[in-house]
Amino acid sequence: MLGSVDSCVLAGLEVRPVHVEADISRGGEVKFFLVGLATTTVKEARERVRSAIKNSELQFPKTRFTVNLAPAELRKDGTGLDLPIAVAIALAHARRPPPPRSAFLGELALDGSVRHVDGVLVAARGLRGLGYERVFVPAEDAAEAALIDGLEVFPCPSLAAVVNHVLGIEVLAAARSAGTPRALEEAVIDHDLCEVHGQEEAKRALEVAAAGGHHLLMSGPPGGGKTMLARCLPGILPPLELCEAMEVAQVRSLLGDLAPGRPLDWVRPYRAPHHGISMAGLIGGGSGIAQPGEVSRATHGVLFLDELAEFQAPVLQALRQPLETGWVTITRSRGSVRYPARFTLVAATNPCPCGWSGDGIRGCRCTPAAVDTYLRRLSGPLLDRIDLQVAVRRVGLEQLSSEPRGEPSATVRERVIGARRRQLARQGCLNAQLKPARLRQLAGLAPPSRRTLERWSIQRGMTARGFHRAWRVARTSADLDGSSEIEERHVLEALGYRLSDVAA
Repeated sequence: MLGSVDSCVLAGLEVRPVHVEADISRGGEVKFFLVGLATTTVKEARERVRSAIKNSELQFPKTRFTVNLAPAELRKDGTGLDLPIAVAIALAHARRPPPPRSAFLGELALDGSVRHVDGVLVAARGLRGLGYERVFVPAEDAAEAALIDGLEVFPCPSLAAVVNHVLGIEVLAAARSAGTPRALEEAVIDHDLCEVHGQEEAKRALEVAAAGGHHLLMSGPPGGGKTMLARCLPGILPPLELCEAMEVAQVRSLLGDLAPGRPLDWVRPYRAPHHGISMAGLIGGGSGIAQPGEVSRATHGVLFLDELAEFQAPVLQALRQPLETGWVTITRSRGSVRYPARFTLVAATNPCPCGWSGDGIRGCRCTPAAVDTYLRRLSGPLLDRIDLQVAVRRVGLEQLSSEPRGEPSATVRERVIGARRRQLARQGCLNAQLKPARLRQLAGLAPPSRRTLERWSIQRGMTARGFHRAWRVARTSADLDGSSEIEERHVLEALGYRLSDVAA
């Protein structure tokens, strides 16, 4: 007697189909064989499946039987194959064919209930792309699977309910499709720019970074407001678009971070890891198949690295690829995976180990050699990939007792949204993502602006990368002003950010 169903395993954001076959012999000693290059987690499914079937009052084979996970050369990991193994055994015992174009995914408890598994949204998207029309998933994961258009989702409360459905005894009700998301609500601004005293240059740089998706580095003494400014950035960013929210949700689904019943979140991610974070924690890693790191968790949002010079040098150097491409590729023993890493980097650093170099009020206690060693931790190639570099000065204590006079985040946000709309209408992406060819085509420079950019670039020895990044920032400055042309003042503003002395 042979029964079979379809399932899948995940390799990062890729879905690899698995065909689960159960063969029940007519005699022989009762033994449960599980073959097909299964890891320890999958091999332990034998005991979970045995108990789940018995406690669901279903027939467990009383003879020798074998479960094969095909293809045999693909390593299978995770607990999501529990449910398809049990259903395949039930179909083999009943001598019934599998439901057409259907896949099963879920972990089994010993009492037969179906438990949550990570990555259901990723699995549902991949299975739909492979031509499957129905998917059976744990009841608590049905909301995220229902986000995929054209896929019929069946929430599975228990193994008995699933077996009754496939045998035609009692049909499960399909989950309602998520459909078109409801209108976006106004985001709650936790940190408002109007509470920042002074720091006009830094606030303008923050606005430019938000409008064009540019990376920002702030340097200044302790207590100058760098962290507060970084926390204000999410408040001036627009909410996520549907495609962006789906990409963020897929990364969170892999990590099991989706809130129950609320698979989509329109608020842009804000991640602020400690400077002691490891390479695997920031970029992604782990044994076997690498898991997403903080750069992927911050996709379409903000990655704030405070005390940048305190991070380990190899960790900082690993940022160079995602900053340039928006993706991170990680190779481990079981293959390579590719995760999105389209974040806006906001970094903060002190100008020296004690933090008071160039302060003017408190004297620096560091030797020139100590300052040089400290700043050398920030390599030239890394700094060259950061579009905006500004110095943050201490605000006088007398200003802190008065009412702040700056613009609120809501006002700045409207300008940012307007600038982003101009960019998307013109080129379909933000200025920071423009390649040099499209930059020349869509962001041409008038002769005076071109001469200014070229002259300053030559005098200061800017790299080709720095030249193009300054050009992109100038285009964003023009978009914020509502100008169709890049004027000389926009170029000068961009060069001011590129040529700032971050150690000052």
